[in-house]
Amino acid sequence: MSLKDRLQEDMKAAMRAGDKRRLAVIRLINAAIKQREVDERITLDDAQVTAVLDKMAKQRRESVDQYQQAGRDDLAAQETFELGVLADYLPEPLSEDEIDALIATAISATGAASLKDMGKVMAQLKGQLAGRADMGAVSARIKSRLSA
Repeated sequence: MSLKDRLQEDMKAAMRAGDKRRLAVIRLINAAIKQREVDERITLDDAQVTAVLDKMAKQRRESVDQYQQAGRDDLAAQETFELGVLADYLPEPLSEDEIDALIATAISATGAASLKDMGKVMAQLKGQLAGRADMGAVSARIKSRLSA
């Protein structure tokens, strides 16, 4: 079952169960997917849907931080709930050790030796880590490895 089909089935299940909060989040996800399909005039596959979900999750993580700093725990709780629903559709996150191993492999495969080569390493890792790791944190790790 494709990710879009799973979202549709989960939306129907949330409607039947009367779970309005979960239903609202799934509708937000479907709207974001549909918006991208309309904008680009394409039908998204699972990898592209995962990219949309990853972008939404990143936005929620940033919002949670901002709301907590502003003392708005009610809004932070809502964003955290949405993040939890998004996590149900994202692939299992990689562990720190797995990320380090992938970075080491990518650095050796590209022959990266300095920060100038960081783009090559990021390009190789992007497909493998999409939706499974925070690319900002991965970028910082690569930078520290290449500058050492």
